[in-house]
Amino acid sequence: MKHLSSLLVALFLGACAGPSEMLVVKQYQLRDQTRNIDDEPMTQMEKSRHLHGAVSMAERRQKLGQYYTLLWHDPAGTGQGVVEVVFQFQQGASASRIKRMTKDFPATASEGIAEFALIGDDYFKGGKVLAWQASLRRGGKLLATRRSYLWQ
Repeated sequence: MKHLSSLLVALFLGACAGPSEMLVVKQYQLRDQTRNIDDEPMTQMEKSRHLHGAVSMAERRQKLGQYYTLLWHDPAGTGQGVVEVVFQFQQGASASRIKRMTKDFPATASEGIAEFALIGDDYFKGGKVLAWQASLRRGGKLLATRRSYLWQ
């Protein structure tokens, strides 16, 4: 099973990123709880994936918000230090305050997927993400950065 998931990650990374892209950011905003038959199949699948496990309407409401998937790839750096994927963002209600989420991967990893979600009360009280920056570090060294248009 582990080999299958590694293969799927490799195929997914290969399909999404060019050979020179070490860090790719995918965004998805879940705005409503209802299933629309008119939506594209990929949109229906993504909505179903994020709403999975939520049974009541209150649970489904807590899944609404913004999702960020960071795909990283660094085959040359294997064993040269722990990988840290950092997601920094600013929300509408907190103005210029920069919030930060991180996910670490072992030094032996050469690729991976880090998912960050701003959902539920964090989303409703803090507001939409206005600007974001994603960074990939290995052993404390910055390897790649992606940012939204409004990030300063």
